[in-house]
Amino acid sequence: MIVQNSQFVTELLEAEKKRQGIRPLTERNKDLTIEDAYQIQLEMVEMKLAQGNKIIGKKVGLTSDAMQRMLNVNEPDYGHLMDDMQVQDGDSVSVSTMIAPKVEAEIGFVLDADLEGPNITYLDVMMATKYIVPTLEIIDSRVSDWEIKLADTIADNGSSAKVVIGNQTSSLNQIDLRTNSMVLSKNGEMIATGAGAAALGHPAEAIAWLANKLYEFDITLKKDELILPGALSGAVAVATGDKIEANFGSLGNVTVHFK
Repeated sequence: MIVQNSQFVTELLEAEKKRQGIRPLTERNKDLTIEDAYQIQLEMVEMKLAQGNKIIGKKVGLTSDAMQRMLNVNEPDYGHLMDDMQVQDGDSVSVSTMIAPKVEAEIGFVLDADLEGPNITYLDVMMATKYIVPTLEIIDSRVSDWEIKLADTIADNGSSAKVVIGNQTSSLNQIDLRTNSMVLSKNGEMIATGAGAAALGHPAEAIAWLANKLYEFDITLKKDELILPGALSGAVAVATGDKIEANFGSLGNVTVHFK
């Protein structure tokens, strides 16, 4: 029996609430398409909005070669950022509120104007950016053991969980985001490095992809939204007691603790 999309919506919301993973959606419905998966995500978002949550931005996932290799996919995806996901720089996050969290470092963009596809370019993104900010995205999968294919993570809101937003903001003037470096540390030890070019060659290219993809669903990137263009290195698993810090050079640092 093929599980219907509405049942997947219910299961994913329950998994998030109870912090218990479920079997892969693509295992139970081998005909699940990417379009189906985005509709599942959008239905979940609508249910959260009806419960009083607010959308604060969007995230692009799977933009780096490292993340695409990790999940054996060859295209990006996206998810929604909600107000209850926001974490302040230096704050603590309880591991027990998630299932199997991992952390990625990203250069966040805050928009100064709406961006509506279908023909957005990276230059449009640059012109529409109010400022950039160092961020850590905490991802989590409601599918057990991260046994996911592309449709699984899309349906699961791009495996979104939390976003840690740094305090330092920077304008795009005189910054080469392609070559801007990032050093990711765990408990004081460097574990990954990257640069802006990891995100589809340039973070603004990833956001242009997002704006054009969202056009298919009649969704616009809004002024003042936070847009995450994708990880600059592979995701790092975390556990209770860990401290994660990303240093983006002149763009600043961002830190989160896990308890």
